[in-house]
Amino acid sequence: MAGSAALISDLTALGGAGIAVTPADQSPADTSAVVRVGVHREGPRPDGPRLGAFDILLSFEPDAPRPWVGVREVDAGLASLKAVVAAQPVAASVCAQVLRLSPDLSFDGALAVESMAFSMLLASDGFKAWRAARPVKTRADPAAHRVGIEVSDSGIALRLMRPDVRNAFDAAMRDALSEALIFALEHPDQPAVTLSGEGPCFSAGGDLDEFGAATDVGLAHLIRTLRSPVRLAHAMGDRLTVELHGACVGAGIEVPAAAGRVVARADATFRLPEVSMGLIPGAGGTASLPRRIGRQRAAWLAISGATLDAEMARVWELVDAVIA
Repeated sequence: MAGSAALISDLTALGGAGIAVTPADQSPADTSAVVRVGVHREGPRPDGPRLGAFDILLSFEPDAPRPWVGVREVDAGLASLKAVVAAQPVAASVCAQVLRLSPDLSFDGALAVESMAFSMLLASDGFKAWRAARPVKTRADPAAHRVGIEVSDSGIALRLMRPDVRNAFDAAMRDALSEALIFALEHPDQPAVTLSGEGPCFSAGGDLDEFGAATDVGLAHLIRTLRSPVRLAHAMGDRLTVELHGACVGAGIEVPAAAGRVVARADATFRLPEVSMGLIPGAGGTASLPRRIGRQRAAWLAISGATLDAEMARVWELVDAVIA
């Protein structure tokens, strides 16, 4: 991969990858692929349509409103962001590009673009290096029950039931949840639906042992778009409430963010780690999160990999309420 590293270095030097930091009261560098970051270090906060050209906006004001990300130490925030981009420049740049497109597309269109980019990155050296450093573990639970369905007079309750691995989303979980959501979506009575997770957390995200297992990334893209829990969650609209607790990582927040209502216990935390793996969110997060919290805040979460606690998630409107 030495040759690939040299090519990426050249690409970054030419402005085809990497990060560009600009004071937010100025126009960002005219580069299509780099992650464009605008910073506000002092004085009145910049405003206006120029801000839309930035992928991420950092302000020294902790309570800065959307689209800003408030950080107490701008330089520390930039340092953590630069470290991720330096380690995975291709994934970070692709993530920024996908998120720029997402708000102008239909929800299904945004999912298609995300899936194509995700599949492409599965063949990248950045992801291959991550995969090679983490040997795959085999488990003997492919036939285990993944999603519980309970129908009552008050509605339909769906529950993720893989607590021994923190409700990790594998292909079987994805398919089972899709089938359960189709059942609920097509129910003739159109009842209210809740989705929750069994065990210590809602979901710790995608099953890492399955990442990169697809032998045909084009076919994987088609399967991902046909069996898409996030698309079904979005289609259900206000009928669906997702109840979150503990770790909500990757798919564990990407799918819930598409629901009509999301509530979280105070112990809930939220994180998108995929860029650090050489990928982008692949369970619908580049479609669902921008529609809840805005493109720039979604880009910060996706590219930095930062953790959001329940109260800040409420302030950002990633969740609608924090409950006991």
